[in-house]
Amino acid sequence: MGEIIIQNETTPDPISLIGREAGVCWGANINDAEKNYKRGMGCITSEHGRTWEYPQVYMIIDGYSARVIRELYTHIGGSPTRLQASTRYIDYSKGDGFEYVIPPRIAGNPEALKLYTDMMKQINETCKTLEKDFEMPREDSAMLLPLGMTTKIVFRTNLRNLVDMSHQRLCNRAYWEYRKLMNDMCKALSDYSDEWKTLVDMLFVPKCDITGFCTEAKCCGRRPKKEGNI
Repeated sequence: MGEIIIQNETTPDPISLIGREAGVCWGANINDAEKNYKRGMGCITSEHGRTWEYPQVYMIIDGYSARVIRELYTHIGGSPTRLQASTRYIDYSKGDGFEYVIPPRIAGNPEALKLYTDMMKQINETCKTLEKDFEMPREDSAMLLPLGMTTKIVFRTNLRNLVDMSHQRLCNRAYWEYRKLMNDMCKALSDYSDEWKTLVDMLFVPKCDITGFCTEAKCCGRRPKKEGNI
């Protein structure tokens, strides 16, 4: 379920890029690749977060539910932007209709699975009937589409935004599909270049690894709760 495609427009050498940009402002030699990398790592380990906004990530996010993509938008601010598959122009009445996500707990229960898939089929068929038999416009029949349907977006973001996202969404308390989406992003970026793998291994962690304790009201037990937390 779901696929992350890192597009070619993504910065291939994020650490070196940070070093080059910082070097310009430091009056340093930015023609030395080794020094650029070292300077970039210095910005990373010193947590100079503004420099983290230079490495850009362009990705296609495909096959995840419309519900989890709505949650993704809560992490968009400033420079990140996106486009999403249109429910107005894409014809979901063709073939088997829209595809959808099945939560693991439902998939593991045969009776619940049948109830779930029967409902999705009914929504699909109703959409088709409204459009073909009643000649209703697609934008009206699309009101029936559930948040569990899969969707596709193109998403542009940056290192700083993704690191912040990882702290919240790699937490064991995060919504299961978003946790999977975040892990899939980590893998796709790690596969894209060695420098991205270095950054993912260093920075993409749940927030309890940053604080040293759990800040959640309902702790998973991975780390102890902060003393005094209810």
